[in-house]
Amino acid sequence: MSRRLFTVCLLATAALPIAAHAQSADAQSEDVIVTGTSASATKTDTPVIDVPQSLSIIDERRLEDRAPRTINEALAYTPGVNVGSYGFDTRYDAFFLRGFNATYTGVFRDGLRQLNSPSGIYRNEPYGLESLTVVRGPASVLYGASGAGGLIDLTSKRPTDIRFAEVEGLIGSYDRYQVNVDLGGPIGDNIAYRLTGVFRDSGTQLDGFPDDRLFIAPAVSVQVDDRTKITLLGEHMKSKTGGSAAFYNDANGITDIFSSDPRYNAFEHEQWRAGYELEHQLTDTISLHQNLRFQGIWLDLGYSYLVDPTPPIARFTGRVSELSKSFSVDNQLRANLTTGALTHRILVGVDYNGVRYRSAQGFGAEPIPATGSVDAPPLGAPTRQRFQQTGVYAQDQIEAGRLGITAGIRHDWLDARTQTPGVASIDQDNTALTGRVGVTYKLDGGFAPYANWSTSFEPNIGLLVDGTPAQPTRARQFEGGVKWQPRAGILLTAAAFDIRQRKGIVFDASSGVNEQVQLDLRSRGLEFEASVRVLKGLDLTAAYALTDVEIERGAQGTTGNTLNATPRHTASAWADYADAASGFGIGGGVRYFGKSFGNDQNTIRNGDRGFVDAVAHYDVRAVQGLRLQLNAYNLFDSEPTMCAAGYCYRDQGRTVLGSARFRF
Repeated sequence: MSRRLFTVCLLATAALPIAAHAQSADAQSEDVIVTGTSASATKTDTPVIDVPQSLSIIDERRLEDRAPRTINEALAYTPGVNVGSYGFDTRYDAFFLRGFNATYTGVFRDGLRQLNSPSGIYRNEPYGLESLTVVRGPASVLYGASGAGGLIDLTSKRPTDIRFAEVEGLIGSYDRYQVNVDLGGPIGDNIAYRLTGVFRDSGTQLDGFPDDRLFIAPAVSVQVDDRTKITLLGEHMKSKTGGSAAFYNDANGITDIFSSDPRYNAFEHEQWRAGYELEHQLTDTISLHQNLRFQGIWLDLGYSYLVDPTPPIARFTGRVSELSKSFSVDNQLRANLTTGALTHRILVGVDYNGVRYRSAQGFGAEPIPATGSVDAPPLGAPTRQRFQQTGVYAQDQIEAGRLGITAGIRHDWLDARTQTPGVASIDQDNTALTGRVGVTYKLDGGFAPYANWSTSFEPNIGLLVDGTPAQPTRARQFEGGVKWQPRAGILLTAAAFDIRQRKGIVFDASSGVNEQVQLDLRSRGLEFEASVRVLKGLDLTAAYALTDVEIERGAQGTTGNTLNATPRHTASAWADYADAASGFGIGGGVRYFGKSFGNDQNTIRNGDRGFVDAVAHYDVRAVQGLRLQLNAYNLFDSEPTMCAAGYCYRDQGRTVLGSARFRF
């Protein structure tokens, strides 16, 4: 999007008539940041304090104040989530939960898994979300194939019964220009709509590495009758970033030399999704629910890489092209029953996930010329994969006075075929039984101690070092903790956990070839989180996690060591104060990552790192609906390096983002 178009859009917002708010600034200042219920951990609307599992909710208020540009930034103040392993890189949201990589199997959208391929990872626009829920620990009993550390469930913006609209213009560091649009409301008596859009033209701190985006997400809800409702959800997004954000690494670690050549460093990415959520009330106590989605990704990633920095500098090119299409559906029967002194919330479901993708790579045979244009390397024969998973599950949430019990069981059938050029097809046919049992007991004063046992199952595609197919990854967790909610506006949680993962996948290059190796991990730790309304207008969130991940069996020279890029200590705090009378507000946060190792051999050490973020906002009383906001990320411009799996990365320096938003 050109700067001229951005200016026209921004001026147009000033000419729009200002009407009544869907939610006034005064009403917003009274919001309590502690969200009362969650459907992500149990697939039923359950008060957070009644869920026998550790979870965190990032609601719309926090998203608004922090103005995250990526999902990683939205998760940055959440305990047990490590978003700092790979430095600056806007291509993907790569993060870890309780020490386990959750990038590929740990992201769900509206309760359905986003089915990724090796480079075809779905991107998620924070402005298109109502909230994010982090469920820590194995959750396969409800969601099927997913990782040992847990998952995040992203909730898309939905139609509302209140007519509203907002237009926001943003200007930031590195020539960032962006317009956000969000509008919706009722159409007649039984239909409501919502339309959300983002238009961005932006550079970054790296030459030739853009961060452009065009995003549009329509949604329509129809109240068919007094027992049936359907919500249609769609999205189309085109993005352009750089193909590589890496700096050259030598024997001493990372250098100041950017590895890629700006003449050939572009990542074109396009994705879409279309689906619906159907609710039908059979009786007053029994209901049917179906979530269904089609989705797809197309990408063309071109990059260059430095192999010799001494003159004449030698860079070569690489390219990846992928096409992925998938289908997901989750069918549920819910029933509320009473048997004597016990009440039951029963959930029975059948879900299916299927994906097909093809991926082709190419590499330039000659170094990049010193001048002139750079040609894209030709693509080789593609790798193809078909993956299908069907699961049947059941859950019962039982209440007996102060005692709550959640128990569930699931059986999965997985079928996959991988076709790699020059290699015989790999067929995998796996089944798995997973389960969960959790107990909560409510004490006086708002205390609720809990304990749970849960398991996970995750299929792996590809060959090990010895040429045999990789076996499925399995994990089990024991967790105990306590939640304290003495009144509305306060929620404090503490948890201790022990996770054992068997046959996890890592890539090992000790033999000179990057090959899959299966290993066993044990993750133990403590987590604390506080969400508190300290006083009227002042909200505070704080988090701390101690995570100790030991390699119980791994590649040569790693057994008994600590998993790389896993800080033992992480902590964060965020506070925001809004004065309802004047409209002024100010906030800020601190994020801390403790020391870690830069490889599984534990011969590289990462120092601790700290970052400070800040925000100032003003609801203009003279112009109803106008909010001005200024966000600063990494305020003190700290740029430490971080090494993971033997390769080192640079953190992003200070960036500033200013915005003007009209709500009407």
